[in-house]
Amino acid sequence: MSKKGMHDLDMDLIEMTMDIMKYVIARVSDTQPELGYPKKEKELQDFIGETITEEGIGGQTAFNLFKEKMLKATVPSDHPRHLAFVPAAPTKAATLFDVVVSATRVHGAYWMTGAGGIYGENQAMQWLVNLTGLPKPAFGVFTSGGTSANLSAMVAARETWRDKNEENKALRGLIITSQGAHSSIKSMAKVIDADIVLVDDDEEDKLNGKWLQKKIDELSPTDRNRLFAVIATAGTTNAGIIDNLETVADVCEKENLWFHVDAAYGGGALAAPSVRHLFKGIERADSITIDPHKWFFSPYDCGAIIYKNPELARKAHAQQGSYLDVVYQDSSGFNPSEYQTQLSRRLRGLPLWFSLAMHGTKRYTQAIERGLELAQIAAEKIRNSKHLELVRDPSLSCVLYRRKNWNPEDYSKWTIKNQQEGFALVTPTQWTKNGISETVSRFCFINPETTEEDIDAILKSME
Repeated sequence: MSKKGMHDLDMDLIEMTMDIMKYVIARVSDTQPELGYPKKEKELQDFIGETITEEGIGGQTAFNLFKEKMLKATVPSDHPRHLAFVPAAPTKAATLFDVVVSATRVHGAYWMTGAGGIYGENQAMQWLVNLTGLPKPAFGVFTSGGTSANLSAMVAARETWRDKNEENKALRGLIITSQGAHSSIKSMAKVIDADIVLVDDDEEDKLNGKWLQKKIDELSPTDRNRLFAVIATAGTTNAGIIDNLETVADVCEKENLWFHVDAAYGGGALAAPSVRHLFKGIERADSITIDPHKWFFSPYDCGAIIYKNPELARKAHAQQGSYLDVVYQDSSGFNPSEYQTQLSRRLRGLPLWFSLAMHGTKRYTQAIERGLELAQIAAEKIRNSKHLELVRDPSLSCVLYRRKNWNPEDYSKWTIKNQQEGFALVTPTQWTKNGISETVSRFCFINPETTEEDIDAILKSME
């Protein structure tokens, strides 16, 4: 390439950098982003066209396509009327620092290459560990999300079980969890080639020690030998329900089973004094999953897995290779890749660290308490409505409610209409009680920017 060509390329890159930074600043400042609507692939093909060509279409053209067309077929997780699934509302500080993390181009797998950044991640991790109440030397590592965290925990649990008895190495493992467990639990079990046994919920829709012990006692001798872990949930995705962790811990200790708590969504409430007592028993877990990209206001993707005994996880996950030997020669540093399934990783915990360092933990508590408060406010409005009724009292920041005389098709039409109009995204779900399943509507409050007026407008749209 000629010197002139190189100069032109540098100038284009400078202009692109300025345009991108302007967009980032505008987007971070926007508290009412456009609520997009997905289009069919053929529609997107006609709307956007081919973008990968031999000569390239140019950075400015590509960026404009992204801003003006591609984004219109997406849903921003931080829209204040996005109350579906478990949304996310990253702080401005965390979002901006996510850009910084990408720009640094640091590999965060090993202390040798990422010491300074890993130090920051570990500061944030220690705060999470302290919230759980796990005793020393408990610690953890940031992952790509709850699925990866649950997978990492169960690999550590299975390998620990196998190390206890040589005969276990020939057995296919077995895990017990509840009917309300997240769908990723079943997916994770497939990955590690383990079987899942589901425990019926009790009258309060929670897994507890009584039901768990009954299920264990009903297992055949062969299946009992295969059982190596129990997974409880601290904040089910569908309804925000927290299992009875204390009694489940009792059974796990009695039966010598690995006790894992999936708190991917609900773990944020560990920082809320008003509901912290609901998590009693979590400090007895062998491992805990928390997703900072849910209720700790981090950007996607940021999960976390915490271990009571990190050395068991390191033994299960540390990779070997002649090209890696030098990494382990200095044992004074923390290598995140040794404690979870991923080797290559970015410093995904740093946006959380920066936001915590900037705002302080008190602000986090206030924001999480606001989500809890919004759920109670919404529930009261539903109780006072003539055409709506609560399915159950709110759990954490989840509210399940029904529109009287609606069928599943009515809920779907309502959801699609609101999203197409750019108004709100609130989706239906299934709720099963006493063997009877029904379609209902669901709120999940994460974003502290959501207002009572937003709730009123959404409920009014169901009249």
